[in-house]
Amino acid sequence: MDLLVFGHSGARMVVFPTSQGRFFEWEDRGMMGALGEHLRNGWLQIFCVDSVDAESWYARYKHPHDRAERQYQYEAYVLNEVLPFSQSRNGNPFTMAAGASFGAYHAVTMALRHPTRFNRVIGMSGMYDIRQFADGFYDAAVYGNNPSHFVSDLSDHGHLEALRRMDIILATGRDDSFVENNRHMSRILWDKGVGNALRLWDGWSHDWPYWMNMIRTYVGGSD
Repeated sequence: MDLLVFGHSGARMVVFPTSQGRFFEWEDRGMMGALGEHLRNGWLQIFCVDSVDAESWYARYKHPHDRAERQYQYEAYVLNEVLPFSQSRNGNPFTMAAGASFGAYHAVTMALRHPTRFNRVIGMSGMYDIRQFADGFYDAAVYGNNPSHFVSDLSDHGHLEALRRMDIILATGRDDSFVENNRHMSRILWDKGVGNALRLWDGWSHDWPYWMNMIRTYVGGSD
């Protein structure tokens, strides 16, 4: 698995690419330039990971259970290899996950599943119900990767308390096709006593120029 590292110190942020995107996508799309001040001043260090979407949710030739299992393997890679690697480069304890579009799904799902590993998650124009990628099949493996479902069933006190300590930011356009799913995800969290910032931007706001503005707005706070 390839990755890119930008910056030399500051809060650590793991960045997930869009659907079937690559580890260099955020650089190619100008996101590092948008965050140039943060990188130059040592406020932020960014770890851009690769994706396995073509082997997981987009692998239509696989059974949906196997797609979900590949997603679990990807999650293990991020948790057990990428995060320790980032800590070896930078001892700052504040860790973020961020992504746009399908990258937001990855960031938010991992953060909600493992809230002790992240302090802030920024999902931009995300979709948080994976069932459309499971072709009508639903089992424990798919369920565990579906934040729109598993969060509503959470009852573990420690898990919920960790979620309540995390900054959760869901930003999307008012005219985005997934805006209702974002509202639903926000309500599920609030119903569990988990505060979150649902930020609705004017228009569609589902493209890189919007995401540049979103990430600059939320990387340093929830407002």
